[in-house]
Amino acid sequence: MNRLRNQVQVIGRLGNTPEFKEFEGNKKLIRFRLAVHEFFTDSKGERQERTQWHTLIAWGKTASNLFEYVNKGDEVAILGKLVQSTFKDKDDKMRTSTEIQIEDWLLVQRVSVPAA
Repeated sequence: MNRLRNQVQVIGRLGNTPEFKEFEGNKKLIRFRLAVHEFFTDSKGERQERTQWHTLIAWGKTASNLFEYVNKGDEVAILGKLVQSTFKDKDDKMRTSTEIQIEDWLLVQRVSVPAA
């Protein structure tokens, strides 16, 4: 039951080519933006679309696999959790960001060829 406390599921399209970084100790990180489209009917009965953008990250083998198989425009299903980080911006002000840390994923539709 504890796993349900912080669980996120989204399906969307990669809005950019994933950023892949490798750190000391063979730690791997991938980061990309995901566009999640929502459709709804407004008060006039007209169909509307809203897009929400999310920043996603993954570590280790998950990061390596994502970098190998997905690229900008691909549609993916994501299971993850929300993580918050605090940092100082260029003006030395404290900022907070919320990202989705990927725990599992599925390629739904490929629209591009993965980077070699």
